[in-house]
Amino acid sequence: MPATVAQLAPALQDLFTTGADAAAADTGFVRRRRKLSGATFVQAVTFGWLDNPRAALDDLCDVAATLDAGVSCQGLDQRFTPQAAACLQDVLCQALQRTFTAAGLPLPLLSRFRGTYVFDSSTITLPAALAALLPGCGGRDPGDGAAACKVQLCLELSGGGLEELALLDGRTNDLESPLAHRPLPEGALRLADLGFFDLALLRRYSDEGVYWISRLHAGTHVATPDGPPQKLLAFLQAQPGPAVDVPVRLGAQGVPARLLARRLPEEVANRRRQRLRRRASKSGRGVSAERLALCDWDVLVTNVPPEQLAAAEVWALQRVRWQVELVFKVWKGQGGVDWTRGRKPYRVLCELLAKLLAMVVQHWLLLVCGGIGLRYSQQRGARRVRRSALALLWALAQAAEVVAVLQRLRQRLQRCRVQRRRKQPATYQLLLDPQQEAFAQGDWSLT
Repeated sequence: MPATVAQLAPALQDLFTTGADAAAADTGFVRRRRKLSGATFVQAVTFGWLDNPRAALDDLCDVAATLDAGVSCQGLDQRFTPQAAACLQDVLCQALQRTFTAAGLPLPLLSRFRGTYVFDSSTITLPAALAALLPGCGGRDPGDGAAACKVQLCLELSGGGLEELALLDGRTNDLESPLAHRPLPEGALRLADLGFFDLALLRRYSDEGVYWISRLHAGTHVATPDGPPQKLLAFLQAQPGPAVDVPVRLGAQGVPARLLARRLPEEVANRRRQRLRRRASKSGRGVSAERLALCDWDVLVTNVPPEQLAAAEVWALQRVRWQVELVFKVWKGQGGVDWTRGRKPYRVLCELLAKLLAMVVQHWLLLVCGGIGLRYSQQRGARRVRRSALALLWALAQAAEVVAVLQRLRQRLQRCRVQRRRKQPATYQLLLDPQQEAFAQGDWSLT
């Protein structure tokens, strides 16, 4: 059921008071009674960095002082310990066990499935001092990329809920995480990028009655139901016309699927080739002629039958995956989860965990007070949440005051609604009318 302001208020109170104190005791962060309790520490760093992602220690001390927990910059710096990181991680885990959703949008396309689950990951580069805890993949220069944290997300778009968040070291492949293999309800739709592409996994989902839409790895061989396997480029070049929608078998496993492809405008294909060459140049690799030729095509594979989704509807749903990338863009660009002024390992780790906790809270506030993210600008909404961060912190002692802050935030978020656009229709417009002329002619702004 969609959450209400009256339900969110006590959940915030419980998490940042009782839950934070319990986490501090369980992890050994607090062993005796002191002014800077587990709750005040978690509140100060979470809401302090939510209010100002570039806040210095002095700014956080000011926030703590408003909670009657006076502490010096040196004293706070000394509190960033392994126990503090464990405490923040515990509270983050508690937060992720609480799923809040918004009232669903009247989008018939999404309602055809028992939930639309979107998976993605984003890597955060960390100071080299954290290489022992969170090793990265390295880089061309010494120390470059020595430490990194990979953040994986699963969002359910019908209600907007943050279903799962996983933290991995930078070297771990997306498919090695349990999140990538997360069980989904029968009749659900799974959308994920190529980092989560695995033919055995897609076959398993098909056997379980779960639908999926995915891009296709360039090296995957394809075959018609009664034909021999062949390379993707050769298969596409043998198809008549600029648009393809045919049944195929994928890879050596022969996974049954439906392949959709469309030839891109030349200017879009050239931009893709330029990006491919730039990425290859950075890693010191070359690009094959076959890979460059594949830039002429946009290719999807799915197990959703044509009678359930027309081709234009499949392309529109693939655009929905942008929503999770937009979440990461907001978390990094505005939440500062990939920025720190610290250099000590546990100071940096505590900041990362506190900012991720702040982003989870921000996601709750946007959902409950603003509604499904498809209908409003998440970037403008996030700015309004940050402006309410300290008011919400100071209201935590009284449930009625928390509700009042959330009601005021709701009014401000109503002004963030996305306006209908003709040239580049918003995602929710495409979901309402995938066949509209602007999309049928090809809206390539996100390719």
